Amino acid sequence: MRVALLQAPSWSRDVAGNLRRLASAAAAGADLVVTPEMFLTGYDIGTAAVRELAEPADGPAAAAVAGIARRTGTAVLYGYPERSGDAVFNTVALVGPDGVPLASYRKTHLFGDLDRSVFGASPAAPDVVEFRGWSLGLLICYDAEFPEAVRGLALRGADVVLVPTANMIDYDVVADVLVPARAYENQVYVAYANYVGREGAQTYGGLSGVAGPTGAFVARAGRGEELVLADLDRAALERSRRDTPYLADRRPELYGGLTEGP
Repeated sequence: MRVALLQAPSWSRDVAGNLRRLASAAAAGADLVVTPEMFLTGYDIGTAAVRELAEPADGPAAAAVAGIARRTGTAVLYGYPERSGDAVFNTVALVGPDGVPLASYRKTHLFGDLDRSVFGASPAAPDVVEFRGWSLGLLICYDAEFPEAVRGLALRGADVVLVPTANMIDYDVVADVLVPARAYENQVYVAYANYVGREGAQTYGGLSGVAGPTGAFVARAGRGEELVLADLDRAALERSRRDTPYLADRRPELYGGLTEGP
């Protein structure tokens, strides 16, 4: 499976422009394109703008993305502010190449005031969904910094963890260290799609990439705008899982307290 990561500056509040950029990325020939967090609207745009631009899961933006997927024959994972009643969630939606929704996930680990002042935290763990013979799990940015979140997806059978993100340049350790560590310790691919440039008070760090189960990057971007293409290898994944059987060698009976509160 070929995955494309759209590393780009945030075009704050420009939903129409971001849909055009998404259409261009989806036409690049990958099986799946992954955008950064809150891609349709921008991330650090303020509470008022988020609430103004938030849409229901079946709103106009969702219909537009479905049309892009059908025209290009490419699956799309995109981020947007989802309105549900009076609440707004930081959400990603996965749409198949036929335009049919495959999965939706609301961010569970909120990052500081930037998230907490705007979004509700989902109480629901992400699902694992099948796509072209691969099991895909969804997380958003800060979620992937918690080992339990990626491990939970791996235990439910995920082969690939897709992570739209808006990571700042001060936190390069996430892209440099945690992303390959999560891939290696869970024997999965981790696809991490970030912004570049400035938005609001944030300077984003880029360094989008796909880390494989050996802990090495299959493909990686630098600091500039780039469409990162990575080919995921089923045989390499199965070989690595045989050589590094972390999941099979676990001792769950020893770990019970790890998921309890302090």
